[in-house]
Amino acid sequence: MNLRTFSLILFILSIGLSSGCGVYSFTGASISPDTKTITISTFYNNAPLGPSNMSVLFTENIKDYFQQNTSLELVDNNGDLQIDGYISNYTITPVAATSGNQGQADFSALSRITITVSATYTNVNDPTFDFDKTFSFFKDFDNNTTDLAANEEAFVEEIFDQIVLDIFNASVANW
Repeated sequence: MNLRTFSLILFILSIGLSSGCGVYSFTGASISPDTKTITISTFYNNAPLGPSNMSVLFTENIKDYFQQNTSLELVDNNGDLQIDGYISNYTITPVAATSGNQGQADFSALSRITITVSATYTNVNDPTFDFDKTFSFFKDFDNNTTDLAANEEAFVEEIFDQIVLDIFNASVANW
């Protein structure tokens, strides 16, 4: 096989791989070619606890993720794909107790921040993919070595990163 034939075969293969029945990206997104826009509404904070900026932080994170990992245009209303929801819960709970020394009370050495987000996904072009789900993730931290006030925002961002990924996978990656 000569170089010209090899180049022609490679060209044909690349055309065939790029022109499937849908658009595929290396992020795992499988989006129909007729789907061009996405609307992501503000995720309001309905949790009784947690940092006051969670609504803005989560909404911007999910918008950024979809813009960076798909070719969809973000529009304010009536997108081909629509995502909305709210932050429904934020808790800090003890995970592991440590007994106190002579006369001291028992305390929690390890605590867990858990955040729950309720999301609704609507695919205008194919309603079979629509869902209304709850997504939750947590971060454990050591009370003895970690100052929650100094690290809470970083913990919340880490949790939100995972929840955004879960929503992305459940919606456009169809996992």
